[in-house]
Amino acid sequence: MTVIEHIAGALERRTSRRGFLVRTAVVGSALAVGPVDYLLHPGTAYAFVCRCGDAGCRCGSACCDGYTEFCCALTGSNTCPPGTFAGGWWRADGSAFCGGGPRYYIDCHGEGPTETGAGFCAGGDGLTCGCAFGSCGNRQVGCITFRYGQCHQEIPTAGRIACRVVTCTPAYLLDNACSNQALVDDLTAAHNRPCLQAPPVVRRAYSSAAAPGGGVWLVSPDGSVFPWGPAVVRGSLAGHPLPAPVVAIAATPDGNGYWLATADGSVFPFGSATPHGSMAGRHLTAPIVAMAATPDGRGYWLLGADGGVFAFGSASFYGSMGGTVLQQPIVGMAVAPGGDGYWMVASDGGVFAFGSASFHGSTGGQPLTAFIAGIVAAPNGAGYWLWGQDGEVHPFGAVADWSDYIHLPPGERELPNGVDAFYALVVGKDSYTLIAVSSLGPPPTLHAYQFPAASAGSG
Repeated sequence: MTVIEHIAGALERRTSRRGFLVRTAVVGSALAVGPVDYLLHPGTAYAFVCRCGDAGCRCGSACCDGYTEFCCALTGSNTCPPGTFAGGWWRADGSAFCGGGPRYYIDCHGEGPTETGAGFCAGGDGLTCGCAFGSCGNRQVGCITFRYGQCHQEIPTAGRIACRVVTCTPAYLLDNACSNQALVDDLTAAHNRPCLQAPPVVRRAYSSAAAPGGGVWLVSPDGSVFPWGPAVVRGSLAGHPLPAPVVAIAATPDGNGYWLATADGSVFPFGSATPHGSMAGRHLTAPIVAMAATPDGRGYWLLGADGGVFAFGSASFYGSMGGTVLQQPIVGMAVAPGGDGYWMVASDGGVFAFGSASFHGSTGGQPLTAFIAGIVAAPNGAGYWLWGQDGEVHPFGAVADWSDYIHLPPGERELPNGVDAFYALVVGKDSYTLIAVSSLGPPPTLHAYQFPAASAGSG
């Protein structure tokens, strides 16, 4: 037995498996850097090999504790951010934040080029190692090359850990792409950020709206607008000071304008769109996540992540999920024909119908490999399609099933980040088109996949 194995073995008896792996590396490095001093004073191992996200940080600061920052502290959303995927998870028992029960931590890894084969792609994951927001008081981001591996085993190449998602729900129930193989690190049970107790919300790199005539607009959180197909940019908020990130876009019926909405409920019209009111300056229980226009273009609805609905202009209120405990946050809505009702959908595919909108089914409670990203209603209201971040389409009611991206032959699924690449579903008379992003940009590199005649192109 080597000196390293002997010392690390003693550590293993009083720490977790993950902690043992980390400490084994620390012990080995410390012995290499300062063997005499470390053997005499083993408690100073980190002083020899402290590798912080920033060279200016001191050992003992949050940026040097060996763990990665929480995703919600970076993006406001307790979900893996765009360009990352869930690579594995562990459990911490006895957490006060889960009523004294187990708490589950999911590592979100940067996406790397798949042609490199199984392993790590630290140089091509798009991450930069550092303390979150440049502060030693925050944990590091994009520094740790380590993967538990119980999630998304179909993705063989992983980048560094970007951030952590935390939940009281078992990881394998939250993400069907995770196995139930459990690893434990109770040292993390008390790790926390205030954003983990905030209302849950899903944040993405772009929001979208279908343009009459088959096009699509994508809008980024800074208010930049990007068109696809016949859609024409009518203005944007890029370069302007914003009260909150832009999270939604809704098209006018004539296709010559649109509204942009921010997370605080502010509304900005462009082109033929006209203002009808907003939630700016008013208290929201949860941030705005979606927006839809009335068929006459003289009103709109704003939708909160908690299912709260706010109607303006000719839009009428038909009910909401505000005040109701949801399994997952709301992510999208669709308007019933005539504008006298609407559907909303949660990230687990739970569907809630109000007014004249009828319930035709959902994926709530069903295993999914990616979050549901939106809902598109049939023109006659007899059904709807749910579509996922991974390009899977779920038809309900009297609507056609024309297949989707994940059912393409493997050779035709060329997106390197297919697990969260899709940002829009555009429905036509005899087909629908999924819009994906392979490079977040800006500007984004767009790909269109039409079904049933599956053909792909870039733009």
